[in-house]
Amino acid sequence: MDVTKTAYLGPRGSFTEAAAAALVSSGERVPFKTIPDTMDAVAQNEVDQAVVPMENAIEGTVNITLDYFIHHQRMNMAAEIEAPIEQHLLTCERYTKDWKDIHKVYSHPQAVAQCHQFLRDFLPEAEIAYTNSTASAAEYVAAHPEENAAAIANSIAASSYGLDIAERTINDYAHNRTRFVLMTKDRIDFDHPLVTENTMYKTTMMISLSSDFAGALHQVLAAFAWRRINLVRIESRPTKTGLGNYFFIVDAGMKMDDVLIPSVTEELRTLGCGVHILGSYPCFSWEELNGKKAAEAVK
Repeated sequence: MDVTKTAYLGPRGSFTEAAAAALVSSGERVPFKTIPDTMDAVAQNEVDQAVVPMENAIEGTVNITLDYFIHHQRMNMAAEIEAPIEQHLLTCERYTKDWKDIHKVYSHPQAVAQCHQFLRDFLPEAEIAYTNSTASAAEYVAAHPEENAAAIANSIAASSYGLDIAERTINDYAHNRTRFVLMTKDRIDFDHPLVTENTMYKTTMMISLSSDFAGALHQVLAAFAWRRINLVRIESRPTKTGLGNYFFIVDAGMKMDDVLIPSVTEELRTLGCGVHILGSYPCFSWEELNGKKAAEAVK
């Protein structure tokens, strides 16, 4: 029997690896250097699926994920997990006590943005160096103990690379959570023992307007409203074909069915809109899949 391979943004110790382990408890997890690399691996059949960060409660959409997914590597959204995120300042032992004198801070752009005020208040002179992930920042700092540097990452990375947590919970807002999405090459029904008739589902759609006319967006939203379909998220993204050209990503709070979603799609296409179903999938919280005591594990 073939072992299921799941790609994630590595190296080991990343938030994405923790999310992948929660969603897919069996099989092999394979780290990749960048988010596009993880999706390419699925398309090229190197792995069976990939877990990628999609949205953060503080910084919003992870643009590299959504843009690469839409414009370069279209696949299926198969499941979602929302996980708590706590960022810590990690250092080698020699710099832990005097962390306020750190010269350089390494981390992923999203993590740096989540800790903007902390860096401004306590490390205003430190140089910021961006890495492909928080775990790769921790890995780099651990491999270069001679450098007066720190990483912004989680406690898993601290344990994985033998770093000290010089300062805990440095993200600017307490309720920091990230949505991670499981991507598959083909549309599948996600098989998990915790999927029940009460499990929350989303159906994600990409909608492009036919032309720039008054009330176009209103007509799109009305197609959902009169059917009483709850939209849990609406986001506009540039089509990259010129200034002012946008499409919309819409999350409907329901599972793909045989009546409502197909009729919405038909109505929107009749209006001249482009409509693509990107996935219909179950949504979990970290606490649901791991138990409430395990909520600390990703921090």
